[in-house]
Amino acid sequence: MSVIVDHQLREHIPHNTTDFPITFFHDELASLPEREGPLHWHPDFEIATAEIGVLDYRVGGQHIILEAGDSVFVNGNILHGIKQLSGDAPDPMPNIVFSGTLVFPEASTVYQKYILPVVKCDSLPFVVFRHGDPFHSEINCLIKDIYMEMHEKKACYELTVQRNINRIFEFISRNFTTLPKTEATRIQINNQIRLQKMLTYIYENYSKPVTLADIAGAANISRSEAGRCFNTYMGCSPVDALIQYRLQMAHQMLSEGTQSLREISYACGFNSVNYFSRRFREKYGYTPGRSRYMGK
Repeated sequence: MSVIVDHQLREHIPHNTTDFPITFFHDELASLPEREGPLHWHPDFEIATAEIGVLDYRVGGQHIILEAGDSVFVNGNILHGIKQLSGDAPDPMPNIVFSGTLVFPEASTVYQKYILPVVKCDSLPFVVFRHGDPFHSEINCLIKDIYMEMHEKKACYELTVQRNINRIFEFISRNFTTLPKTEATRIQINNQIRLQKMLTYIYENYSKPVTLADIAGAANISRSEAGRCFNTYMGCSPVDALIQYRLQMAHQMLSEGTQSLREISYACGFNSVNYFSRRFREKYGYTPGRSRYMGK
């Protein structure tokens, strides 16, 4: 399933109902070029697990390496992305995205006491549950059980899922003071907000002519400051990030097979089919035409 973001870079999470606000995803990496998803964010919590390969789960400016059996809990409103580092086949990477209201309504005392402190904790962007750590074994079992229940949806599965989510939050709350923290300075928080604004601009305007000044202007900062911000969080320049996103969109359009190479090139902001083809081959190792033929 493709990542779809709105004008605030929030990912659209298609929860089936507002009464049970949790969505289960599976096999997303198989549909992503180079098994890599773009940075995005959403107000919901996320839990994801590496099953067969090694995953690089980028959260904010940090890279969490997940080996098979490891899981990560990502706090809400945190920039994150995923890339598979090893494995011959795409990792199934089961994951759930859910609202804290799955536990209790926002106005309730329970939510205010146990969920809100996690939401508001800038120094807890994520929690990692390692498969080889006995301290995490119960949580990993709970997470695996949630995936199974969400997949099978047997009688009363909602009660089992909610119970397991509650127990995960109980673990986080009981160990809140001892969980590893990442102290975020005000500058780091501001830079993440700036990056969100600039990425939003790129995601909304990639099909149009875009300059470095345009990207920097989206966050009301200088071009040099925009460059420092992108280099810190993404290891590339703003223009490189723009080109990479254009190529990702082109790859997706090629897989749909409904438009010509020229149409896709121009739709993704490339004014030259030759330039588009060259950059596509540099990134993916094969031509756009070959990509369509291979069905990638």
